[in-house]
Amino acid sequence: MTSGVPSAKSPFNASTERVERVLCFTAHPDDIDFGAAGTIAAWTAAGVQVTYCIMTDGDAGGFDPVDRERIIELRATEQQRAAELVGVDDIRYLHEHDGYLEPTHNVIKQVVKLIREIRPDIVLTMHPERNWDRLQKSHPDHLAAGEAVTRAVYPAVENPFAYPELAEAGLAAYKLPWLWFISSPADRENHFVDVTKHVDAKLDAIRIHASQHPDIEGMERVVRGMLMANGARAGLPAGTSAESFHVVSVNGSSTIAGF
Repeated sequence: MTSGVPSAKSPFNASTERVERVLCFTAHPDDIDFGAAGTIAAWTAAGVQVTYCIMTDGDAGGFDPVDRERIIELRATEQQRAAELVGVDDIRYLHEHDGYLEPTHNVIKQVVKLIREIRPDIVLTMHPERNWDRLQKSHPDHLAAGEAVTRAVYPAVENPFAYPELAEAGLAAYKLPWLWFISSPADRENHFVDVTKHVDAKLDAIRIHASQHPDIEGMERVVRGMLMANGARAGLPAGTSAESFHVVSVNGSSTIAGF
């Protein structure tokens, strides 16, 4: 089961939707922890199986020149430790170069392959639309990740004639129920999850990515403020922390094939 508090216009009803598997695609190590680690902690605590797919190695990240030769290994280790803190032990990588991610057919095919393999109830990824209110949410790799996953989700994942070699290998077409986006423009956000009980786990996970944060105290202050602001925007009780998402119903009771 999943936990969460939908906004008035949310298409996702956390009290009735059954979630057993979630597959998360992000551009870099640490993206998922900033965007959704509180929600993921709530999911895993409820028995949901969560898999991460990190699309680049994060090889252009960091601030210390001393780390350059070992940055890929360092960031992978950080991501593994951070994932463990929120109950995730399955991490995949596409090994694209940091800063060079594009929604090519090679990348899209790998996304389709993994979705068909895991057959999740929810795919979570970065938003493909640029956020002009906070441009840092719109790293080009973030936009590319969101675009690649969106193209994979529809129509390729559910089209048995898209990438036919996948079906020939036994990975049958699959109709995904839900697509969730993080790093969304504010006017796209339509679902909020109360993560008040999981703020410490989220911050612990983010702190693990020490190679990316020269000001840990400043980072923590900003994240706490953003979570509280999300709770207020969602109309939750004062002092509530929330994570925000743009939730899209891909295949539901009203879906007609091809429309």
